[in-house]
Amino acid sequence: MILTGQAITEAVRDGDIVIDPFDDDRVNPNSYNYRLGPEIYRVESGLDPRRDAVQEPVETVDGRCLLRKGQLYLGHTLERIGSTRYVTSLIGRSSVGRLGLFVQLSADLGHCGAVHRWTLELLPALDIYVYPGQIIGQVSFWTATGDVLAYRGWYGRHDRPMPSKLHRNDVRQSQIRELQ
Repeated sequence: MILTGQAITEAVRDGDIVIDPFDDDRVNPNSYNYRLGPEIYRVESGLDPRRDAVQEPVETVDGRCLLRKGQLYLGHTLERIGSTRYVTSLIGRSSVGRLGLFVQLSADLGHCGAVHRWTLELLPALDIYVYPGQIIGQVSFWTATGDVLAYRGWYGRHDRPMPSKLHRNDVRQSQIRELQ
């Protein structure tokens, strides 16, 4: 079941959810509005998933960043967000999507135990300016059923935008298969 805004607020105050910094004014009926962090990178190359994608920093000019349509960008949440008790789900805001910016295209589900600044996938359908610190998406929290296993993966240890490490997992898996 999804937590209501009131339940999110209580869980933050009880220490069961981390949203840092937390602002009561950004609590919604079933979610919390998160903000865009200051680091944004344009992904230069994603043609070969067996290699690291090249990331180029996007400059902030006059307090804003221009994202060009059709380019993939990685940003991050300004807030550190997560929980050892609840499952985290990050999505974009509909008001931002209606301006032509898709946020969190594929990786909206977080794991219990991961508390960090979340990498955001940003894909503009139109050229658009974004402002570090602007409200860009929503996070909701869900009750986990069954045994909760804390996330110990690579992505959960970082507080800045992180590129895909899929190829490293593929290489590791092929090495494991060779050993079997």
